[in-house]
Amino acid sequence: MRLLRLIVIVVSLVVLWRPLAFAGATLNKVKRAGVLNCGVNTNTDDWSKAEPHGNLAAFEADLCRAVAAAAVGSADKVKFVTFNDDDESTAGLRSGKVDLLALATPSVTGTFAGFGFGPIVFYDAEGFMVRKSSAIATASGLAGRKICFMGSTGPEENLKTYMRKRNIAYQPYPFEEQGEMEAAFYTNQCEVYSADITQLAVTRSKFRALAKNFVILPERVAEDPIAPAFRRDDPQWAAVVTWTINALILAEESGVSRANLAASRASADPDVQRLLGKKGHVGHALGLSDDWAARAIAAVGNYGEIFNRDLGVGSPLKLDRGVNALWTKGGLLYAPPIR
Repeated sequence: MRLLRLIVIVVSLVVLWRPLAFAGATLNKVKRAGVLNCGVNTNTDDWSKAEPHGNLAAFEADLCRAVAAAAVGSADKVKFVTFNDDDESTAGLRSGKVDLLALATPSVTGTFAGFGFGPIVFYDAEGFMVRKSSAIATASGLAGRKICFMGSTGPEENLKTYMRKRNIAYQPYPFEEQGEMEAAFYTNQCEVYSADITQLAVTRSKFRALAKNFVILPERVAEDPIAPAFRRDDPQWAAVVTWTINALILAEESGVSRANLAASRASADPDVQRLLGKKGHVGHALGLSDDWAARAIAAVGNYGEIFNRDLGVGSPLKLDRGVNALWTKGGLLYAPPIR
């Protein structure tokens, strides 16, 4: 009988077990305030310097809204705080003015400055844009061409290194102002425009009806990935942000979308059950309700839906998925399973 009672107790503990939740200052603050303060790029064009990734306002907003939905319960519970440059945004994060930077460039210096970075949400890279009429299809066709770029910057050094390694001689045409460089390229004063691919896409979209006349080459000069950033002193908040992004990627991989979310709740797939909080009770461990991921997906869709809407075919930028496709489709996008 003692053995039987012991077995019953053990079984009961297993059935009732939930992962241990741990408290964190940032999540508690966000829940108490009922709003997520999220740092994003300024919406005003700065013609005096290059914005490395262009203005990705829609993409940033969706990432903020996903985290707000997971943490507070509603994608509308977010306050967007705009910054003019990296120095302002990191100061805002450090001071607590914002709880999260939607997009930042992971770096060793950022880590030593006290910041942590979530999963990479876009593998950006420096690249080239040319006119379709130029018949340039690859970087090998850039020999002897006049290339415009922002002078005295990291991209300038990257360009020099890339071309030197491939023995491609070119005509450098540096600029100090973004607007002047765009005008020079548009009027064919330089044949090639070199910048981060997102910046190239933003510039191309400004040409409106003529955007179709310009093409971004497939070569990647230097990688410049971007990811959400948070203060490193709060591991729980880091986990909330990280796993919210992972959930959006896993949702696409599992075929769960905003459109079929209701039907997906009845899925017998254990991965989908864990994703949507029907199994595993991971939400409790994060300090959230078990439907945290489902709320994020309901708010903004899976990663593929976000990409297509904000960066891809459904957006003015018209970017191909490329390396930002799922690993199952030849890309780099991968998320660990929820367990």
